[in-house]
Amino acid sequence: MQLSHVCRVTKYDPADRDDYGHYTGVEDVTSDHGEVEAAYLQAVQAFAADTGVDRLSVREPEVSSFVHFGVEPPMDGFGLGPLLPGGIAGFHDGAEVRLDTGLELVRLMLRDSGAWCRLEVEGAFAVHVGWDQYVYIGSSRPCHVALARTRELGLFPERLDASPYDFEPDEDGVLRPGDDAFWDGLHRAVASGRAGLLEEIYVQNASRWHRLTSDTIDTVRAALAPRARLAVWPDLSSDTSAVLDALPADGLVEGVWQDTDGQIHSAIADENVFPELAARIAGAHAAALLPMYADERLPLLSAVMPDSDGVVRARWLAEQALNDSAQGL
Repeated sequence: MQLSHVCRVTKYDPADRDDYGHYTGVEDVTSDHGEVEAAYLQAVQAFAADTGVDRLSVREPEVSSFVHFGVEPPMDGFGLGPLLPGGIAGFHDGAEVRLDTGLELVRLMLRDSGAWCRLEVEGAFAVHVGWDQYVYIGSSRPCHVALARTRELGLFPERLDASPYDFEPDEDGVLRPGDDAFWDGLHRAVASGRAGLLEEIYVQNASRWHRLTSDTIDTVRAALAPRARLAVWPDLSSDTSAVLDALPADGLVEGVWQDTDGQIHSAIADENVFPELAARIAGAHAAALLPMYADERLPLLSAVMPDSDGVVRARWLAEQALNDSAQGL
């Protein structure tokens, strides 16, 4: 989304930069959880008021994976529980939130909670929180009042041509809707025994897993998160010994297993935690190992769920499938 008026808002005085643009002042890269953090939120609020927006859409939400890269300790549930209905379940692409909730999401991002998203109003407004307390605000209007207010707050707005966090689609992805044709193909693949596991990627770096039968496919479909990305895999194997024998000596894999109570779990592991993963799989009802490297991780089928009117408004793409012609299975 390209907006005509974009600025970078920071607590870093441009006068404290060297000839290469590197900041040399004394400001910390973490949030102070106090006056400066509050100033950021007031600045975002001022730009929203100047633009005339009071609701924001969550776009391309993501959470930290098994590695937490934030400079602050991870927060329980990424701090989303008090903000959104269902916590992370309400943190989906296209979720519309009031401005005050959007400001609290900005606060979580400033604090490196482990949750991140773009907050936007199509064609009118955008807030992107970058590393080290850099906030990028775009508007369809000049926002002179907001710029003045930002300076009054002790922050520094700098004009840019575009936000470095503007969405760019994955070049390796494919535009494929999870429409009736996709689900008809999935029904056939499950009935023939070629498929049996559905990965619902409801937030970037977070998945729910569904073991499918011909009788459960429609129930699973009805409960999927809005705009989720889908990847279809062969069924789990009840021969857990064979699954363990396939565990590599090193590298990165994703283990998926179904406990005896029917619950499906997954974990990304490298050779340092293979023993823990092996112990879980050994006691499971069924399991599988999936590759993690992009050139190897190819599902049988893939798609992105459209909105209720059948239109795909998600901007992220489906993964490349093992055989894209397999959509006709």
